[in-house]
Amino acid sequence: MNGSLLILFFFGAGVLLARLGLVPDYFIEHDMTLYVLWALMLLVGVSMGADRRFGEMLRTLRPRVLLLPLATTVGTFAGTALASFFLVYSAAECMAVGAGFAYYSLSSIFITQYKGPELGTIALISNIARELITLLFTPLLVRLMGPTAAISCGGASTLDTTLPIITRYAGNQWIFISIVHALVLDFSVPFWVTFFCSI
Repeated sequence: MNGSLLILFFFGAGVLLARLGLVPDYFIEHDMTLYVLWALMLLVGVSMGADRRFGEMLRTLRPRVLLLPLATTVGTFAGTALASFFLVYSAAECMAVGAGFAYYSLSSIFITQYKGPELGTIALISNIARELITLLFTPLLVRLMGPTAAISCGGASTLDTTLPIITRYAGNQWIFISIVHALVLDFSVPFWVTFFCSI
């Protein structure tokens, strides 16, 4: 949760600095987000490649485990497409935001690059909200709907920030499924976001 608040703080600080005219002209005139995106993708690859659990998880992966990330993907896209009927954004734009799966640092940069800062900001806030909702409501979700509901709600964050609370309320037996769930969604974010943004 502290990580999410820190991200929001830096986002707010960037907006404030730009509004006060304290940002050098170079950063405003040149689009730096693409270079930041490349660096972010490199760091994501490094962190996944350096994780000792990654190879072991791939070796022990069973097809049945992939049903949960599939259900999360289908449910997210169905929900965001339905939400588009009540919003000023198209179904494809809403699904692009949903395709972040709580991976706000990556998805918001992609969406800003393709669709502009307004939708990118919405993606940032909505994906942070998804993570915060998981952190706050996991005990209730586990009790009312079972561990898979909490894992689906967490999206890509079940690999890191929401994993401890899911483990605490769902049990250690759900750790592996949570990690695989997040890894599959992590890999899918760039592809889904790019696909929906290009429609």
